[in-house]
Amino acid sequence: MKAFETASSSALFTQALSEKLALLLQGGDVLTLEGDLGAGKTTFTKGLAKGLGIKKIVNSPTFTIMKEYHGGRLSLYHMDVYRLDEESEALGFEEYFEGSGVTVIEWAHLIQDQLPVERLEIGLFRTGDEERSIRFTPHGQKYIDICKELFENDESISD
Repeated sequence: MKAFETASSSALFTQALSEKLALLLQGGDVLTLEGDLGAGKTTFTKGLAKGLGIKKIVNSPTFTIMKEYHGGRLSLYHMDVYRLDEESEALGFEEYFEGSGVTVIEWAHLIQDQLPVERLEIGLFRTGDEERSIRFTPHGQKYIDICKELFENDESISD
């Protein structure tokens, strides 16, 4: 599977990249975010919200598991499943995955068996104090097409 990778030199670049991605998304799209603590998962989500036209302040749903943001072109469902226990199956994730908004899941590997087959995995990894490597791994043709458009004319695409 082809992966698309770029380097970010700042939080502003990370947000700008996710803003650009937001313009390509449709209702029902699912993005998973993985990476080190403090690597920029919530920063990435803030850019998505801005790109969707959401005006509310976005912050991590660490202790609430999920936050919903409305008022933009699409709603944003921001989940952080880091603190979930075995009862997570009763939370009805599939309703969001099949809904009319965009779902973003931090620490998604913890609910791997509940994730849709087609999704866009995004990994954010520290490479310096402010620098990050951002890797997009698309699952499904829809997400391959989104990545190709996002990275069009970008020199930092890898196989």
